[in-house]
This record gives sequence, structure tokens and C-alpha cells, in this order.
Amino acid sequence: TQTSPMQARTLEKHDFSKGPLKMISPGVVYRRDTDDPTHSHQFHQVEGLVIDKHITMADLKGTLQVLAHELFGDKFDVRLRPSYFPFTEPSVEADITCFNCGG
Repeated sequence: TQTSPMQARTLEKHDFSKGPLKMISPGVVYRRDTDDPTHSHQFHQVEGLVIDKHITMADLKGTLQVLAHELFGDKFDVRLRPSYFPFTEPSVEADITCFNCGG
């Protein structure tokens, strides 16, 4: 809920007669979790949205790979995992290589 409203506002304002919509929406997310080695009550999330003809999941993965390389360096790879979100189809979650163990 922290980053999705930005997508809705951008969709409402975008003039598709002038071209495709391409955007990212970064934000801090808070949740009711007890902190442990793999979970935190706070994390950072980046949502992206592209609306155009002939866009594929390969475009998404390539964009995420460039983002990971720019933020973390060339040794990081991106993996897309199928996931279920009731508001998107198809849906995936992205993982990057672990900075600690390389896995």
C-alpha cells in the first residue's frame, strides 16, 4: 500500500497519445513482523510499471538486471519467481544474488 498509490496517480495523469508509460515507485514498507535474521518490520520496495504494446517479461527482467547491476554491481543476478497477486497478471517476484553468501 505504500508504493501502489503512486502508480494509480501516474496512470490517471499519463497521456498515452504521447507514448508509453514507464515508471518506478520506490518506497519504505512497514509491517507487523517481529525482527529476526530473515524478516524485518521495515524494508524497501521498488515497484515498476510499463504500459505499451509488445512489452514482455523479458523486458522486465532486463530492466531489473540493469537496476541490480547499477545499485549493487555486476556480480548480482536477478531471478524472477512466479507469484500470485490478485491485481496483476502475470505476477512475479524478483530476487537478487545474496550479498553475503553469493547464493
